[in-house]
Amino acid sequence: MDSPPPASSGFLASLRGLGDTLIGSVKDRLELLSIELHEEKFRFFQTLIWISAVVFAAAMTLTFASILVVYLFWESARIGVLIGLTGFYATSLVTLAFSFRSYLARQPKPFAETLQEFKEDRSCMRNAN
Repeated sequence: MDSPPPASSGFLASLRGLGDTLIGSVKDRLELLSIELHEEKFRFFQTLIWISAVVFAAAMTLTFASILVVYLFWESARIGVLIGLTGFYATSLVTLAFSFRSYLARQPKPFAETLQEFKEDRSCMRNAN
């Protein structure tokens, strides 16, 4: 008479096990999300530094190259050279813009692994019923 009925202790143990499993699953997903967030932050700043360095070097190179070309053709064809340089820079800008857009399209989606884990969890829960 002192022992509780086996059905209720089995039910409570089952609920505890379910709760423990649920908490463990959420903990794992949050850890994965945290890791992916850190990776995305690192990748963002790394890309930002590279872009800044390239833009600075390109701007300095183009500025001094343009000044040199205009100086060399100052007497004979400075307007033609300025028009040509402007056309070249405009074409380069359009090409780089499309290339950068293509680069961004090739990048993996942020938090793809976390989202995949959540999809797998949902399918497991649906199939268990």
